[in-house]
Amino acid sequence: MRDVPLIPLEVFFGDAKVANVKVSPDGRFISFVAPLEGFKNIWVQDLKTGEKWPVTKEKGREVFWYQWAWNGEQILYFQDIDGDENFRIFAIDYRGESEPKLLTPEKDVQALPIRSHPDFPDEVLIHMNERDRSLMDIFRLNTRTGKLELVFENTVNAMSFVADEKLDLVAYTTPLEEGGFAVYAKRNGQFEHLFDVSQDDELATSLITARNGKLYMVSSVGRNTNALIELDLESLQEKVLASDNEYDLHFDFLFHPKAKRPEAISIVRDKLEWIVLDPDLEDDFRRIGELESGSFKDVSRDGANKLWLIMFEGDRQSMHYYLYDRETKDAKLLFVARPELEKYPLAEMKPIKYTARDGLTIHGYLTLPVGVEPKNLPVVVLVHGGPWWRDVWGYDPIAQWLANRGYAVLQVNFRGSTGYGKKFINAAMREWGGKMQDDITDGVKWLINQGIADPKRIAIMGGSYGGYATLAGVAFTPELYRCGVDIVGPSNLITFIKSIPPYWKPYLNMIYRHIGHPEKDEEFLKSRSPLFSVDKIRVPLLIGQGKNDPRVKRTESLQIVEALKKRGIPVEYVEYPDEGHGLMKEENRLDFFRRADEFLAKHLGGRCE
Repeated sequence: MRDVPLIPLEVFFGDAKVANVKVSPDGRFISFVAPLEGFKNIWVQDLKTGEKWPVTKEKGREVFWYQWAWNGEQILYFQDIDGDENFRIFAIDYRGESEPKLLTPEKDVQALPIRSHPDFPDEVLIHMNERDRSLMDIFRLNTRTGKLELVFENTVNAMSFVADEKLDLVAYTTPLEEGGFAVYAKRNGQFEHLFDVSQDDELATSLITARNGKLYMVSSVGRNTNALIELDLESLQEKVLASDNEYDLHFDFLFHPKAKRPEAISIVRDKLEWIVLDPDLEDDFRRIGELESGSFKDVSRDGANKLWLIMFEGDRQSMHYYLYDRETKDAKLLFVARPELEKYPLAEMKPIKYTARDGLTIHGYLTLPVGVEPKNLPVVVLVHGGPWWRDVWGYDPIAQWLANRGYAVLQVNFRGSTGYGKKFINAAMREWGGKMQDDITDGVKWLINQGIADPKRIAIMGGSYGGYATLAGVAFTPELYRCGVDIVGPSNLITFIKSIPPYWKPYLNMIYRHIGHPEKDEEFLKSRSPLFSVDKIRVPLLIGQGKNDPRVKRTESLQIVEALKKRGIPVEYVEYPDEGHGLMKEENRLDFFRRADEFLAKHLGGRCE
C-alpha cells in the first residue's frame, strides 16, 4: 500500500462539516448541524440570499437531533445530559436571537416527539415518563407556551403508540405474557383489542402511522418477510400495499402530511432501494435516482411537498445533500458532508454471502484495502450492534479506516439481523454466544478458505452487541483471534438484563425470550457470558466505555477488565465521563480510534498514524 496515502483519523472520525440537513416548512430556509467553536450546533441558511447563522450556541452537550415546528418560526431540539438518554425538548427561534426554552422536565425524564402536523403548527405530540420511569405517557405540547396536556395515561403497559393527522392517539401495543404483543385501536371513541401478534412475528412487525381512518403497519403475520399493510379501522379490511419474497421492508415509509395517498417505502436488499406507491411520484424517484449512483434517502420536505431534501451516500463517498424541486425537476447539490474525505482513494464495499455450518445462508459485506492483492491479509471482523439491526451498503467510517490501514473488513449479518424475514430473526432465539456467534466464526473461516485472510492475523471489533460478540469471540473461540476491540459491550448477560433502563420494562418478556431469564436461566446465561469464560481468553483487548451508558452499564466493562487483569491478560480500558452508549463527541471518538489505530497495528501489523 505504499502508493495509497494514510488518511488522517480526523477525516474519518472528526465531526462532519455538515450533517442532518432539513428544509423549513415554508421552503425559505435550510437547517443543518455544523461545528460552532468546536461544538456541534444547529445552523440556518437563507436559500435566497445564502446568509447563514448559528441558532444554538451549545458548548457542553452538543446538539444533533432536531426538527422544525410546523409554524416555521421555531426549531425543536432534543438533548440529554452526557449520554444518559433522558432527552429534554427545547424550543428556539429559528433566527437564534432568543434563549432556548426548556419545554420538558430538567432531569431524569425522557421526552421525545411522536407526531406533528401542519394543521397544528404550534403543537406536537410527545411521550414522556415523568409519572413512572418505566412507562411512557402521551402529552400534547404547545411549543410556544410550553403547556402540556395529558392525552393518554399509560396504565396498560403500552410499548408503542400511533397518532393520526389530528394528533389523536389512535393505536397502541401492549406486551403479551406468552410472547408477542396485542394491538389496540380507537373505534367509535373507545380503544378496543384488534388482534395479537405472536412472538414469532414481534421483531418483524411494527405499527407506523395512521391517516384518514386507516392504520399503516409493516407485518410478517401470515408470511415470512413483512409487508406494508393498510388497515381500515372502520371495516377492519386489510390491503397489502407492498411486499418482497426475500427481504423485509424497511421502516422508511414516506407519507407527507399533505399527500393524498402513501408515497413510498424503502427496502434494503444488498443496497437500499425504494418501492414507489404513488404513481404521481414515479418520475420524481426516477429523476432523483439519476443524480448519483449511490443510495438515497428522503430527509425532509417543505409543507407544500414541493421541495425535497435528499441525501445520497455511496460506499466511497460521504453524504451528499441535494435540494430537489418537484415542479421544475431540478436538483441542486447543497453540501458534501466530508469534502476532505473524497480527496482520497476509498475501498469498495462488496456484498457477499456464504453458508453457515447448519446450512443457513448468511449475507454480509467485505471491504478490501486499496492497492493490494486480496491474499493472506490481516482481517478485522466488524460486528454490528442491536443485534436486531443489520449492516447496509454505504459509507462506513470504521470500515474505510480499517481498509486504509491495510485490513480486510468483514461485516456479517448473522442470524437475528433484521431484513431477511422472521425465520432468520427467530433462528437467533436464545443464541447469543451460540449460533449467532457461529455465523461470525463461519464467516471468518470462509475468508480463510478463500485465501483472503491470514489465519494468524485476525481481530474482532464492535460496539454494543458487537462489543459482546467481540468478548464472546475471544472467549469462546480463542484460537481464532489475535486481539479484540470492544466498545460498550455486555460481558455478563445476567447483570446486563437486570440493569436495563426502566423505560425498557415493557420489552422485558421479549428480552427474556430472545436472550434468557436472569433467574430461571442463570446457568444457561452464565455459559453464554464472556465473563464466566474469562479463563479461556488469551489475547489482548482494548475496551471503551461511556460512564453514563444507560443501556450497557459501565460495570459490564469494569468487571471483565478486572477479571482480565487478575489473569495477567493485557487489557487497555478507557472510560469517557461525558458519554453514554457510544462516542458522540469528536474529541472522544478521536481519542479512542487513535488508541485503536495503534492497538491494531501492534497486534496485526497494519499501518497507523
